[in-house]
Amino acid sequence: MLIKCPLCGPRDRREFYYYGSDDYLNRPGEAAPPSAWDDYLHNRDNPAGMTRDLWYHEMGCTSWLVVTRDTVTHDIHAVEPVAERGTTA
Repeated sequence: MLIKCPLCGPRDRREFYYYGSDDYLNRPGEAAPPSAWDDYLHNRDNPAGMTRDLWYHEMGCTSWLVVTRDTVTHDIHAVEPVAERGTTA
């Protein structure tokens, strides 16, 4: 699977570290109950089809990226830097 890094160009997925759903960027607040933190840290969806995932270009430019991909076909539909979304990882 090739991921088109906005800074480095097409790269093999082994250069990247998969971090999970882009919902990971939405941390529970300080007053959130323990169940919210448990869901955030341990309970992840594993849908078949289109997903938006957080990836780190570990062996490249060290950018955090949101990758929109199909988990069934492995087609990548979009790659965008997290910084452009106004969110830091």
